[in-house]
Amino acid sequence: MSRLYPRLLRKQALELHREYRELPVEELQRRWQDSHEAAVFVATGGDRVAKDQLRRLRDDVLGLAQSVGFPDDLGRSREAGRVRAEFDLSVAAHLHNSMGVVPAEAASRDLWAFLALVLLPDVAHWRYPNPPPDRVAGTDLTRHVFGRLWWRAQLVHEPGADEPYAALHILGEAAFDQIYARRAALGGSPHMVRAILRVWDDLDLGGLNEREVLRDFLKRLLRLAPFMLFDGLEETVLDGELRAVASEAVAAMRDEDPVPAASVPHSTTVPVARSSQEDGGIADPRPAAGHRSVELCAGAGGQALGLERAGFEPVLLIDTKQDARQTLLANRPTWNVRSWDLHEVGQADLEPFRGVDLVSGGLPRLSTTYADGARTIDAAARGAYEAAVRLAVRLRPRAIVLENLPDLAEDPLYEAVRSWTQDAVIRAGYTFEWGVLNASDFGVPQNRRSGFLVCFQARYNPRFRFPAPRPSPPPTVGEVLGGTMSASGWSGAEMWIEQATRVGPALVGGSDRRGGADLGPTGSKRAWAGLGIDGNSLADEVPGPDAPADLVPKITVEQAALVQGFPTDWQVTGRKTSRYRQIGNALPPAVAEALGTEIVRTLSTYE
Repeated sequence: MSRLYPRLLRKQALELHREYRELPVEELQRRWQDSHEAAVFVATGGDRVAKDQLRRLRDDVLGLAQSVGFPDDLGRSREAGRVRAEFDLSVAAHLHNSMGVVPAEAASRDLWAFLALVLLPDVAHWRYPNPPPDRVAGTDLTRHVFGRLWWRAQLVHEPGADEPYAALHILGEAAFDQIYARRAALGGSPHMVRAILRVWDDLDLGGLNEREVLRDFLKRLLRLAPFMLFDGLEETVLDGELRAVASEAVAAMRDEDPVPAASVPHSTTVPVARSSQEDGGIADPRPAAGHRSVELCAGAGGQALGLERAGFEPVLLIDTKQDARQTLLANRPTWNVRSWDLHEVGQADLEPFRGVDLVSGGLPRLSTTYADGARTIDAAARGAYEAAVRLAVRLRPRAIVLENLPDLAEDPLYEAVRSWTQDAVIRAGYTFEWGVLNASDFGVPQNRRSGFLVCFQARYNPRFRFPAPRPSPPPTVGEVLGGTMSASGWSGAEMWIEQATRVGPALVGGSDRRGGADLGPTGSKRAWAGLGIDGNSLADEVPGPDAPADLVPKITVEQAALVQGFPTDWQVTGRKTSRYRQIGNALPPAVAEALGTEIVRTLSTYE
């Protein structure tokens, strides 16, 4: 039975964080407690941990810290980094081995807030001096000073082994984060994580960049995920599959042929991901790498990135804006990016890409104008939309997905456009579905609705369904931006986080005809103001220590990218206004990934 630990709820945790953040470690050594008046236990099955057990846990963790120099400042040298890593690994194993909690209990952020702010505030603030709230208050378990370590140990733990936590030493935190935090489809399975680490430990990377090889390796695994039930494979078979994929990644980095299949242990029979029983289909025998896509109006790459995560490899990306093309190449130098006018692309240009698996695009918005008292669709935008539809069907892909305003799928004003579209795709031999997805249903902190046209060659469409919302609520704007708001020492960051407790309205990138970068029309700015954000323009940097505590901050372009769901390492090029427009006009990658996963599922079954 699991032990139940005290939980320090969010409000009290943030209050303690504000109070303790600037205190020296010596003062925090006098403030630790084994209880707190605001701490609570949940009414679930399990035994409440006793105070003597909490004190013993504190003594053990404190002893591990003292063995590497606590309470002295470790500094910023390479040796200090090694010491921190050594401390983290020892604490990870000890917490997992001694706390006696099950994963459901360990998933509580409030539990870890109690440990970092009540039981071990001195150790927590020694490990992360002047920490942002996610390090101690439990707002993000993948970054919490103790919570992230327990979960890392949970994923690598080998019960019954002579050294059950030996795999903790295989990858550093940044590399492990690629598996766990950034690759949830893989990192959520201890069986899969342990196999990745076993294979990685035996890999010969001589002279290669470990991070780049790991990224390529994980990308290849993600392409296989829709076709292979990794958790259903026995350990030796799974290791063989992963060794073959790792060999391909290493060979690609060295620009050579992969190790021949005969020399790599590899299963001959692989369980494949099948659709539901009522589908009655069989898996597509073609390799996941065969899922090729063409992207129209690619922009900052939000849709292409999400589809890449779902298993599509873009063989052509088209955009007429130079800054957008530079953004794509800055992040994926090997992508084939072209500046082609959709109205004028010749058949010879298209021929190498005919028959791809998917043509996708986030098309210019079908905005409306008022003329003679009537609301009409902008003629230029409609012309670009129709050119994209014609181009898509000329490429004869197996599937098409085009994103635009939700009104395109719902509003009677757009009935003529829908009718034209349906006639065009039916004549070309496709069936179609209209649908609307809200980004907040897929973990994005925005109430952002997008309309989609999804078309398949007739034999596939009966299998398609739009993705269902995630069961968990989306993060709030405060949770997503809290770390950056506090990063430069702004004293008002915690108060701001406490009021930014909802998702935001949709970011509005706007067209080139609009003025500078801001967060959209009056209604959007008013909604952002309700979250404590000044939406009249964008900031060049986050508030610093000299900013008033009651400041209503503006967000930076980089923060806008976080709200849109871009990864922190995604580079957006150009001047500030151009960069913001690229971000604001992008499809959140998480939405594209969810939709792309359903398209892969559909394409993997035959009629």
